[in-house]
Amino acid sequence: MAISMTTAAADHVRRSLDGRGKGLGVRLGVRTTGCSGLAYVLEFVDEAAAEDSIFDNHGVKVIIDPKSLVYLDGTELDFVREGLNEGFKFNNPNVRGECGCGESFNI
Repeated sequence: MAISMTTAAADHVRRSLDGRGKGLGVRLGVRTTGCSGLAYVLEFVDEAAAEDSIFDNHGVKVIIDPKSLVYLDGTELDFVREGLNEGFKFNNPNVRGECGCGESFNI
């Protein structure tokens, strides 16, 4: 099982952690919500739990809980800029469908 991160995503997370002044890395997870069932959750982590899996990409740690890892295995986290908009993009090979608004997905 593996999670990867592009250089652009790692640079953005690193700048955010530096600006925050602390943090082990970023937690990527899923929660039940929306019309398709699941949504991504991304948050800073100061301390990992014993059961977490930690993936190091370009010097940045991505922390995943065991329940989320099942849905996220093989996912690449990217950071994209399109015109005036910027944000994280989740390239998840497990996704089978998404809702029309793009807020949730199913596997």
